[in-house]
Amino acid sequence: MFLWGTATAAYQIEGAVAEDGRGASVWDTFAHEPGRTRDGHTGDVACDHYHRWREDIGLMSGLGVNAYRFSVAWPRVQPTGAGEVNPKGLDFYERLTDGLLAAGIQPVPTLFHWDLPQALQDQGGWMNRDTARRFADYAAIVAERLADRIPLWITLNEPFVHMAFGHAMGIHAPGQALLLDALPVAHHQLLGHGLAAGALRAAGVREVAITNNCTPVWAASKEEPDVKAADAYDILHNRLFNDPVLLGKYPDLSAYSPTLDFIHDGDLETISAPLDALGINYYNPTRIAAPPPGEVLPFTDTGITGYPTTAFGWPVVPDGLRELLTGLKARYGSALPPIHITENGCSQPDELTGHGTVEDQARIDYLRAHIDAVMAARAEGVDVRGYFVWSLLDNFEWAEGYHQRFGLVHVDFATGRRTPKASYEWFRERVAAQNTDT
Repeated sequence: MFLWGTATAAYQIEGAVAEDGRGASVWDTFAHEPGRTRDGHTGDVACDHYHRWREDIGLMSGLGVNAYRFSVAWPRVQPTGAGEVNPKGLDFYERLTDGLLAAGIQPVPTLFHWDLPQALQDQGGWMNRDTARRFADYAAIVAERLADRIPLWITLNEPFVHMAFGHAMGIHAPGQALLLDALPVAHHQLLGHGLAAGALRAAGVREVAITNNCTPVWAASKEEPDVKAADAYDILHNRLFNDPVLLGKYPDLSAYSPTLDFIHDGDLETISAPLDALGINYYNPTRIAAPPPGEVLPFTDTGITGYPTTAFGWPVVPDGLRELLTGLKARYGSALPPIHITENGCSQPDELTGHGTVEDQARIDYLRAHIDAVMAARAEGVDVRGYFVWSLLDNFEWAEGYHQRFGLVHVDFATGRRTPKASYEWFRERVAAQNTDT
């Protein structure tokens, strides 16, 4: 069965950050630090999904999707990231799971979508190898409660983005600007994935996946310096997170670190335990050139021109998704498990009309073209088994606060009111039609 779904993340929609025993996350801390987010926005209330989850399941049911990818908030389940479990946190995700199943919607949980418990960050966070072990303990706790009802589980969401934005550049929580010294964060996340995968299977989980944010990398020219720079970026963004999981080895990292002493014997065997699926998040390709003299990184992102852009300024390149998927098949061959597109979508400047509707034709065009790209990749032999729109709801968009709207459903953040957009109706019709063909 092909999975048609929508996706969200806990800190972006749940709110209720201080209710029912939830602990603080790095995003709670970061968002409350002056200057970290646009206009000082926080996820304190967000979409209030913690209280309005029944309404949101109703929206999914009306959409006709058969799957929903959400994330479990680690500090809601384990407030300090270790030790004592918060029963009320587990109860919430059990209610959500049972509500989805009653509506005929498969829950697809992601265990880590960037909201590390602040107590673990105070001990070094993902720079600390012990966090990988704590993550496996937490995975076991959640799976013990829900493994009997949920077949497919995702360990991590976009470890590249969490490493680069959160630890190398300081744009996201926890706000560290370590540059290339952030490389241990990549390894410890992957080690956490491997340890969690073992814990999930021990608890009876049938299918384990990881979600990586991948991008086709385009060299700015055919000149050798630009081609080498593009290869260096491809290693850091794509292969650093795919190769260890799928091939059991890292690509050449000599351009980034003179020593890899954070990798211990046996780590790669743990990281490369067989996967049942690979989640792929796609938004756009990346154009890379050789860096100017004296730059720390061996590449420069030049940006892509000549295409329409989203409200975020990201280029809209639907065929990049087909290129990415066929490229993964060519690179990894039989080592590549079935793929789910776990995020794909766009921010648009959505506004309610005087009639109380949102006419987001640009989003409809975007989704149509990207779904067609997925189907083209399937026709070329790529085993894609799911497509999840980002996102169900307009939500807290990390450092951009509430200024970027990705949802199929408009949210009035002052009142919480939900209004399905034109794209909601279009996707409902597309899913209904597509289900007869896939």
